[in-house]
Amino acid sequence: MEYKIGVISGDGIGPEIVAEARKVLDRIAKVYGHTFTYEEILLGGASIDACGVPLTDEAIAQAKSSDAVLMGSIGGNTTTSPWYQLPPDKRPEAGLLKIRKALNLFANLRPAYLYEELKSACPIKDELIGDGFDMLIMRELTGGLYFGERGTEEVDGILTAHDSLTYNEHEIRRIAVKGFEIARKRRGKVTSVDKANVLDSSRLWRKVVEEVAKDYPEVSYEHMLVDNCAMQLVRNPGQFDVILTENMFGDILSDEASMVTGSIGMLSSASLNDTKFGLYEPSHGSAPDIAGKDIANPIATILSAAMMLRYSLDLDQEAAAVEAAVKQVLADNFRTVDIYSEGTQKVGCARMGELICERING
Repeated sequence: MEYKIGVISGDGIGPEIVAEARKVLDRIAKVYGHTFTYEEILLGGASIDACGVPLTDEAIAQAKSSDAVLMGSIGGNTTTSPWYQLPPDKRPEAGLLKIRKALNLFANLRPAYLYEELKSACPIKDELIGDGFDMLIMRELTGGLYFGERGTEEVDGILTAHDSLTYNEHEIRRIAVKGFEIARKRRGKVTSVDKANVLDSSRLWRKVVEEVAKDYPEVSYEHMLVDNCAMQLVRNPGQFDVILTENMFGDILSDEASMVTGSIGMLSSASLNDTKFGLYEPSHGSAPDIAGKDIANPIATILSAAMMLRYSLDLDQEAAAVEAAVKQVLADNFRTVDIYSEGTQKVGCARMGELICERING
């Protein structure tokens, strides 16, 4: 089969980690008889440097013409980079928000899985980890506080800022359906996270989730307040299967979940629309301080490529082969610096990509 993949290398370590993910995809193509063609797309700081804006209409069109998009990380040092001297709507992250909206990428999937080999890197006590955890945070991505009306003005001589958190029932229903559909293919449990004791938007969220749950009697579900969920993630992460939540809560909780795995460098993500199209990227940032040093961990981007194979290209066997190769590399005691521990072998970004490729044999 032939597939067209849009590639956003991005900023900072983005080009390095995307290069390793492409190596792995090329290995998959060779072993399983596929053809992947790549088209470079500019986004973020790279687009600002080349085009003066963080995202162009041409880039959006390129993405839409692809079967899926693989992305590195965007952005730079918020203190020193000239990108952050620009107005907020011209900064790298504005391009990311814009492409999510333009491609209708309303469902963000962030798995958080604890590898047996990395248990020692988990900051939670062994007695709390138990047999480990395997959760997926399903975050609504195109609504809520990040996309609401906002502004800063002087009111009675006092500088005042406002941000609006708005959701309608359609936005909630479509992400809830995605959450229950995926839970049905996993362990059959949804934890819907909100702040319904305070927010009207959360009360509507809870109402719609309960309506959707009726269509999935085989999936158990519960409601949990976001502050309690934050506590439970470090108290008993193994209790969670699919965490379903709104945009800002999901942003915060997924970062917390990433740290209990031991390293954010291990965590993939997918952003999906109503079709099979998706944008796939690591959960971590652009880490400009280590860019170009060959010490970045490419595994999150490689696992994001595996998610692309599974969710957008329907290549489940190939996705499983990538995931198995990552597990084998860890079992063979190879580590990048962020997950290194005494007794293991430290390797660089490029070598990690090569080692994973070597373990994909069909």
